[in-house]
Amino acid sequence: MKNLTYFACCTCFAIFALLACSSSKKSGLETHQVYETQTVVPDTFVLPHLPETLTDPDERRAFLITHYWDRFDFSDSTLTRKPAITEQAFVDYIHILGFLPAGESDGPLINTLDRAQADTNMYLYFVSLMEKYFYDPNSPFRNEELYIPVLKEFSSSPLLGEADRSRYLLQLEMTQLNRVGEKANNFTFMLPSGESRNLWDINSQYLLLLFSNPGCPTCETVIQYLDGSPVLKKAFSLNSPTRNMLTVLTIYPDSEPDEWRDHLPQMPQQWLHGYDPGMAITRDRLYDIKAIPTIYLLDSDKKVILKDCSLEAVESFFSVID
Repeated sequence: MKNLTYFACCTCFAIFALLACSSSKKSGLETHQVYETQTVVPDTFVLPHLPETLTDPDERRAFLITHYWDRFDFSDSTLTRKPAITEQAFVDYIHILGFLPAGESDGPLINTLDRAQADTNMYLYFVSLMEKYFYDPNSPFRNEELYIPVLKEFSSSPLLGEADRSRYLLQLEMTQLNRVGEKANNFTFMLPSGESRNLWDINSQYLLLLFSNPGCPTCETVIQYLDGSPVLKKAFSLNSPTRNMLTVLTIYPDSEPDEWRDHLPQMPQQWLHGYDPGMAITRDRLYDIKAIPTIYLLDSDKKVILKDCSLEAVESFFSVID
């Protein structure tokens, strides 16, 4: 897993100050109206002026999102070489979009891409930023639901070469696999005993699916953490002879089953452990395993609750389960 440097939200205080207001009274103005001319400021990033007449927090937020880039010069390609300006502004923009309900970020992101077309190098730079922050497995902002609509733009953009468009088409295909709320793809796996099982046949209220490899240091850390988690131990305590509250299934998706078998004594014995004998998961692109380990949480109907999620997300979910 490669290391990436991510920018802290250095201007968040200024953004929150802009969004704050002393009155909750409605202004009666439409948030999409252009209130004043926003002057482009060269060689820097400057937040837009918010009209004093806007006092409602929702209207202020809508205005800021709509006009966030108004004072940024998308035609100045030298700004692509100044991450403290451009990349920082993009990271702060992600923070603001986080205030929006699900599905309402598509338009602002597409609009940002449209404006970046003022310069080809700038457009390519924003494409790379969106890939880095929304798709890279190491990104703390990783969010495939935000990435899918912009991927649709990438895959048909005349500003990208054919090879890049093909790569983004593949990413689009993979990100649309096993989305939250959809039934996870079924697959057959082999237990250490040689018994063959299907994912969909596991009878459990919740199924934690963990793709891992033996000898992977990060996998070992994650497995030890999950095995020792008091929250998960509580969920395991609710298992009954007829149905489990929680089942953890580790799957080895690669081609060295002997190495997998040799490592089994080091794995938690109360979990299920299997491997993909025909590597169908990889061959048939059933799951998008960008990095190892990868964690999914499924419900009793094998619908995805959490996709490619963090340990914190898993514990947060089970912390409210009685």
